[in-house]
Amino acid sequence: MLSNFIIVLVETSHPGNIGAVARAMKNMQMSQLRLVNPKFFPHADATSRAAGADDILRHAGIYADLQTAIADCHVVLGASARDRTISWPELTARQCAEKWVNPNHHSKKFALVFGRESSGLKNYELDLCHYLLRIPCNKTFSSLNLASAVQVVSYELFVTTSQNQICLPGNHNEEPLANALQMQAFYDHLHQTIADIGFLHPDRSKSIMRRLRRIFNRAELDTKEVDILRGIFRFAQNHNNK
Repeated sequence: MLSNFIIVLVETSHPGNIGAVARAMKNMQMSQLRLVNPKFFPHADATSRAAGADDILRHAGIYADLQTAIADCHVVLGASARDRTISWPELTARQCAEKWVNPNHHSKKFALVFGRESSGLKNYELDLCHYLLRIPCNKTFSSLNLASAVQVVSYELFVTTSQNQICLPGNHNEEPLANALQMQAFYDHLHQTIADIGFLHPDRSKSIMRRLRRIFNRAELDTKEVDILRGIFRFAQNHNNK
């Protein structure tokens, strides 16, 4: 199960932090690392701080933007210590592990996204996430070091995996969840449809789409459901053009 969980670091400034993250991951038997536009990588400081986890660095994927990095993932969680104007579904690291570490989810990919050391994730990046990932800590000093945050989340996943060694029967007739690339196409289509039928007001476009994302992210649509809804969108667009 741990190979299904992918650590994604966005625009990391210090290469040593990338190495420290790799070490934290290997401690907890995690191996999937993706880097979005790192400032310095590869770098000797990253290899030094990895302290033997340089195999994770060698196999790390490098991407130009977050949307590309998570395109094949089915569930995306963005680590954030701050609140948002529009509330978003939240899970602690332990709740994340309890919810998804079991054989019924073996075919899904999960992205655990961590932002910049100084400023975290931007709003448009959090919009790509299904959940905010929270690490309970001191409310008056809640900013964790990047590697420490990854270590806490990886630890919760590792412990839950160790506790769930008994395989549970899954429902193999279920449709696979839509991945991030399919969901982005869905949201683009939704946006165009509600604009075509005159529902969307330009001044409220961003707010409405954020709320609609929250609704459909919470539903965890599978591929068949996405196809059905997009069929409805096409029907509405064709009917509107008559």
